[in-house]
Amino acid sequence: MQRVIAEIGGRLQELDLPGPAEQIWSGVQWGRFEVPLTPAFWVSQAWMSGSGSEMDHRLGASLTEEIVFCLLGGHGTPAEVGVAASKRVCAALSARGSSAAFPQHELEMLLREPLLVRGRAVRYRFAAQRARYLAAALVQVAELNDAALDDVELRGALCALPGIGPKTASWIVRNRRCSDKVAILDIHIVRACVAMGVFPRDSNPATRYYDLERRFLQFCEATWSRASVMDAVMWTTMRRLSRALLRQLLGSFEGSVGAGGLH
Repeated sequence: MQRVIAEIGGRLQELDLPGPAEQIWSGVQWGRFEVPLTPAFWVSQAWMSGSGSEMDHRLGASLTEEIVFCLLGGHGTPAEVGVAASKRVCAALSARGSSAAFPQHELEMLLREPLLVRGRAVRYRFAAQRARYLAAALVQVAELNDAALDDVELRGALCALPGIGPKTASWIVRNRRCSDKVAILDIHIVRACVAMGVFPRDSNPATRYYDLERRFLQFCEATWSRASVMDAVMWTTMRRLSRALLRQLLGSFEGSVGAGGLH
């Protein structure tokens, strides 16, 4: 057994984990909690981040705004740029009083204007494409009764909107509902799960999203972790690691942790 001690909510708390050599399932050991990228490391980090209070993942004040943030912050867009662009669009939506008929050309104009990010002007790369997707999605989401849908059903309904695939739809659902029924499998989560042996090394969410999601959710269940918290902690931590350190850490796992498998 290994014991993690942390100050949470102003007092010391303890988390007991299995020993480093014990297996979560065949081929995947817990590892030491103080060693980055081991299962024990992620479980302890998620525990420290999500213990004692509900994490608020929301970026927007409504489902419509969450769609704006997640669609504009999608693949190829740095997080800070996506947030800046989304805040501008959401302010325009609020000023109009209705989002269902926002002309595509007006959205594109908003996205083409330089954004101030960390004190410098930057341009949004996908202004035309994402303006087209967003204009159509805003019309269709106005007809969506999300209160009648569970988390997975809502994810499916969002996947039917223009420009929204499983990752973006899962991101919206996780943010709005703190859902533990879906997972946001971007490159950071995939790399972390490959390092642990939870995902095979050739994992590609573009072709195996739901299978990999199942593996991730089963890992969280097996380690008594909330998927919504684990996902957020992995994304934040992996994103902050330097490329050189990340290469070193990922390389150290080659040959030492099997590909593992869930059955």
